[in-house]
Amino acid sequence: MTALEDYLRQLDTLAAEATSAFQSATTPEQLEEARVAYLGARQGKLKAIQKGMGQLERADRPEAGKKLNEVKRRIESAFQAAKEALGTAAAAPATRTRFDPTLPGDRPRLGHVHPITQTIEVLKEIMGRLGFSVAEGPEIEDEWHNFEALNIPAAHPARDPLENFYLATAERQADGPLLLRSQTSTVQIRVMEATPPPVRIISLGRVYRPDTADATHYPLFHQMEGLLVDRHVTMADLKSVLRMFATSYLGEDVHVRFRPSFFPFTEPSVEADFWWNDEWVEFGGAGMVDPHVLQAVGYDPEAVSGFAFGLGVERLCMRRHQITDIREFYRNDVRFLRQF
Repeated sequence: MTALEDYLRQLDTLAAEATSAFQSATTPEQLEEARVAYLGARQGKLKAIQKGMGQLERADRPEAGKKLNEVKRRIESAFQAAKEALGTAAAAPATRTRFDPTLPGDRPRLGHVHPITQTIEVLKEIMGRLGFSVAEGPEIEDEWHNFEALNIPAAHPARDPLENFYLATAERQADGPLLLRSQTSTVQIRVMEATPPPVRIISLGRVYRPDTADATHYPLFHQMEGLLVDRHVTMADLKSVLRMFATSYLGEDVHVRFRPSFFPFTEPSVEADFWWNDEWVEFGGAGMVDPHVLQAVGYDPEAVSGFAFGLGVERLCMRRHQITDIREFYRNDVRFLRQF
């Protein structure tokens, strides 16, 4: 038995054990103990077996990573099913309460647009006034659009299976495995492949990265990325657009500061900071489109140049409304959502 086969067998065994443990729990306390034992962030068995992937050959890690993600979903689904079963059993007596037709009716509550969607609409309106059109693309991508065309080589850490949500498909695609996109830059590649310059677009949408949820990280979030490709585009154009955007969004004159950075798809690359409320606030990355990216989509880097920038929609919304925890957007707590 190869090391990969043994690792896959261990994952299947772990999934079966966890499912059995969840189904055997008869109280919420027992179910929580089982959850910590198998899904705990520090001492959980799933976390422990994940570390064993580092002992596999590099060529075996993509398959092992897919299997690990599949087993994690199976275990989480089993936990959720057990949790719902316990909740249904506890609530069963209440369902037999007699209905009183003389009680006054409950007025239905009207919902409204989620704060993230509100923010996206504001961003579209501001960037539309600056001449940028909205472009959309698929959330399931191939490695060419998510990595290679963006000048991210095979050995780059960003392509590690543990840093992405690769999809287990019945048939391997001709150009490699599929994954949930980790950035909306994929839309920029697709637009440039289909459109000759000049190009002036923003791409807005969901992206996915296997980050541990905390106050500033979440495995699902939204990005807005801008792209302008034309003749004689410079960093001065980039800074002007970002300043006009920030001033429109934050409602006051905002200064922009560039700090040197590195991104595979821009050269030079910068981190963009906005001076707001008497402090420098980091908002995202930007830079001039790398010539390799222009060549990958069939553009002539000697004839055209361009800039690109990326901003987190949640981060923008949090700054504007002084929200301190990104998880509030996804808890479906109407007490929070009604404020917007």
